[in-house]
Amino acid sequence: MNADFKIDGIKLETERLVLRAFKDSDLNDFYEYASEDGVGEMAGWKHHESMEETKDILDLFIKEDETFAIFLKGNNKVIGSVGVEKYGMEDKLTEFSNYKGREIGYVLSKDYWGKGIMPEAVNAVIHYLFHTQSLDFLICGYYDFNNQSKRVQEKLGFKPYRKLTLNTSMGTNENGVLNLLLNPDKNIVLKFSHKETLIYRPFES
Repeated sequence: MNADFKIDGIKLETERLVLRAFKDSDLNDFYEYASEDGVGEMAGWKHHESMEETKDILDLFIKEDETFAIFLKGNNKVIGSVGVEKYGMEDKLTEFSNYKGREIGYVLSKDYWGKGIMPEAVNAVIHYLFHTQSLDFLICGYYDFNNQSKRVQEKLGFKPYRKLTLNTSMGTNENGVLNLLLNPDKNIVLKFSHKETLIYRPFES
């Protein structure tokens, strides 16, 4: 089941980053990376075409309080985000009926690709969700064309879970993979549903 989650003023700090809730003052930084062609597209959404569009999304982030801004200490600016989102198909994925989890989504400015920033940021969020919020599992996905995201999730210990056709906000359908990460401090036994899309190993017969 989807766990309840709000950032609620929490700040997570790593060597290079602070992860915190978005603020109104982040608008220019947010637009700078969200308007870059190819950034949103890697995550299934079209890059922003106006400051007004970015402002609408920023207002939503602030209202929902589920998306961390990635603040880079070295240059004092927001360069991306990590969302702790409700996962879809909750009623169909019955293996999680007795466990609490969420889906992780993320995006990063092109200027900082290949520098290890995203694994650093997401790892801090995972640690918080597992060890402070006591979630049982996390889901994270990528489209087949996004090898960078695939590598990030592999580094963080996610395992291939389901092979699916995923919808994008651009109105297209793309093949992709959902990955699964279980809280290592818990004894979690899953009885998987819908084995026609399942690629997780091992699984119960």
